[in-house]
Amino acid sequence: MEKHEVIIIGGGPAGLFCAHTCASSGKKVMILEKMPSCGRKLLISGSGQCNITHAGEVSLFLGHYGEHGRFVKPCLMQYSNRDLIAFFQDRGLAMDTEEGGKVFPVTRKSSDVMEILLAECSLHGVEIRCSEPVLSAGTVNGRFLVTIAKETYCADNLVIATGGASYPATGSSGDGYHLAGALGHRTTDIGPALAAVLVRDFPLRDLTGMSFENTPITLVHNGRNVLKHHGDLLLTHTGLSGPGILDISRYIRPGDIVKVSFFPCQEPEQAKSTVTELLMGGKGITVARMLRDLSLPERLVKHLLGQAGVGTGQTCAHLTKGTRNTLASMITGYSFPVRALEGFDRAMVTRGGVTLKEIDPGTMESHLHQGLYFAGEVLDIDGVTGGYNLQFACSSGVVAGRSISKKNARGQDQES
Repeated sequence: MEKHEVIIIGGGPAGLFCAHTCASSGKKVMILEKMPSCGRKLLISGSGQCNITHAGEVSLFLGHYGEHGRFVKPCLMQYSNRDLIAFFQDRGLAMDTEEGGKVFPVTRKSSDVMEILLAECSLHGVEIRCSEPVLSAGTVNGRFLVTIAKETYCADNLVIATGGASYPATGSSGDGYHLAGALGHRTTDIGPALAAVLVRDFPLRDLTGMSFENTPITLVHNGRNVLKHHGDLLLTHTGLSGPGILDISRYIRPGDIVKVSFFPCQEPEQAKSTVTELLMGGKGITVARMLRDLSLPERLVKHLLGQAGVGTGQTCAHLTKGTRNTLASMITGYSFPVRALEGFDRAMVTRGGVTLKEIDPGTMESHLHQGLYFAGEVLDIDGVTGGYNLQFACSSGVVAGRSISKKNARGQDQES
């Protein structure tokens, strides 16, 4: 049985950063990657351009991970966006910050990011074994047994960095949850996140491709408003997408209602009163012109008029109270019944994962087994769009690697 100081399951950014960190401190590290090559999901991130992180103070990142900002704080503070940017710039890959804060390699090539990570691992002697899916993991006498098809390895430290369940074609198919379960760790309910919404009997199919900036969005669950958000919206042929939808998709479930206001100047409640008053005071002005004066796109105006049964030449003076209210409601709170979210094959990340209560946020080490670590998307962490998920993957990999680097071969802290 081969013995190793560190075995890392998963060759994505979390696993590679962890491997580099451990190996550069002198640890013997082996990565087991189920796919024929490493980092397949990284290579398609940002449409192949790799939005690696976000600009700004790292303390401002914490609000971009839903309710888990407290957990990610120690990790991001130890290895920040500035540290990540410097890592690549020091190795010859400059970074470019877009308006809005997204950070990309200046070459706009994910492959350049991967090339540097693999080169660093090679430089420090990391052994990478591809096409080696892990079948099981367990413990014996304080060490970890990792079984692949042909043999079993023994390790002082084990890192599970297998990713989530999104984009399974890249190898991210939920393996880590089963491995964690075999080691006694619980997994929260998982589902697609950063995913588009599929709308039941979608009525705006003919407006596919139309986009709206800073749109007020309200999520309704069981008849109650449970979340209010602003963000850019994109109409697809099956429903709703764009950052405003993707960023709250972790909370959306089939049967919910997503309400969208096409009048972003005011909050929906006030906006409805404003639109109603404008229509009441329009008198001889045609309804179509009044709606266009609200900066609504002409194609949307035609749809709204058709839905409300208003002729193109009809004036505001001839609107009934009921029709006025219908138009005002559609403009400031168009209701879209949720059929489903796009599946794992299209979702950018996974909602849910290995429960955080059993992980030390300062080291990424398990509370259940000394020497067992988790890094990246396998954990119950998912951020909004903009580079936050890759930043956490890289940071958690580094933090786990640093913790391992402080231990001797028996897995105990060197200082002890």
